[in-house]
Amino acid sequence: MKLSYIGFRSKTGRNVEKIPAPAPENSCRWARMPEELLREVLMKVEASESEWPERRSVVACAGVCRNWRNVMIKEIVRVPEVSGVLSFPISVKQPGPRDSHIRCFIKRNGSAHSYNLYLSLSQALAENGKFLLGARKSRHATFTEYIISLNADDMSKGSNAYIGKLKSNFLGTKFSVYDALPLPTGAKMTRSRSTRLIGSRQVLPSVPSGSYPVAHISFELNVLGSRGPRRMQCIMDTISSSAIKPGGVAPTQTEFRHSSADTPPALPISMSKSSCTDEALSGPLCSQREGQLILKNKSPRWHEQLQCWCLNFNGRVTVASVKNFQLVASAEGGETTAEHEEVILQFGKVDKDVFTMDYRYPISAFQAFAICLSSFDTKIACE
Repeated sequence: MKLSYIGFRSKTGRNVEKIPAPAPENSCRWARMPEELLREVLMKVEASESEWPERRSVVACAGVCRNWRNVMIKEIVRVPEVSGVLSFPISVKQPGPRDSHIRCFIKRNGSAHSYNLYLSLSQALAENGKFLLGARKSRHATFTEYIISLNADDMSKGSNAYIGKLKSNFLGTKFSVYDALPLPTGAKMTRSRSTRLIGSRQVLPSVPSGSYPVAHISFELNVLGSRGPRRMQCIMDTISSSAIKPGGVAPTQTEFRHSSADTPPALPISMSKSSCTDEALSGPLCSQREGQLILKNKSPRWHEQLQCWCLNFNGRVTVASVKNFQLVASAEGGETTAEHEEVILQFGKVDKDVFTMDYRYPISAFQAFAICLSSFDTKIACE
């Protein structure tokens, strides 16, 4: 059975020069397969492919018809938190694995002001990986903005590929990460007052086009010029500090919700006035609200022989740079516990325009990518 032709029809005896259109859901014979048999077949396909690039057959099965897609996505393929594998686009919005890191790398294109995130397919530090996310930098009079998209060639906020953005203050010392869509019910999230424009018209209120803050990043000023790398902290607005404890849960999206202007979408979030909106970027960073997870950079040690600050990246970083960092959870009350020693996100340079990015639970690839983008800006007052 050739998966690339499942669900398609072509006339016998003729050469097919291009991919035929998919058959209607109700006429596809594969859609009428008994659920027990279908589930058994898809389970064997999923079990036989543990990583990319072979995992593309899993994605092909999900694209056959609605029945196959529902069984594959909702019943068989587990979230990255459990499987440690990124299979579908929604995986970039879901927390990483609890017991290991998902290894990625970022390629920078300075002339185009673009950054692409790839999933590493081998142990090599820089190779042709699987594309995950793209970002494009744009400078404005009082701030810098990074548009994050599922499509490297389409960075429009009006596109279905648009999933969020990163916005800085004037000095580039404070950043806010915004998600284009709200998280599932149970996640504490507030909606900012900013709206999107498509063309020259404002999007209708029924379209879920608002910006929902999910993280705030700040870099500590270094006006005295003390030695050491940048000091940063990230306040995760939508993740509870209890998420990293045994039995803790982080919010997990299960699907992208694209609604038309004719159907008002449900917004399953706590709608309240936010104290951390766009205006906060020009003033002091919002203080931690009760129960939020705070990430801070792991303190390096000074190496007397090398005369430099050092962190153990386990071979994932090869070039010294002020941009390199490791983030760990901030302990409450100054107590040091095992869960606070685990590196949740690490980012470092391996070539002129290539950087590794390794992340794990409770943050997602989207959140990790946005945090790493904040490190690319030059910060004279922080170094």
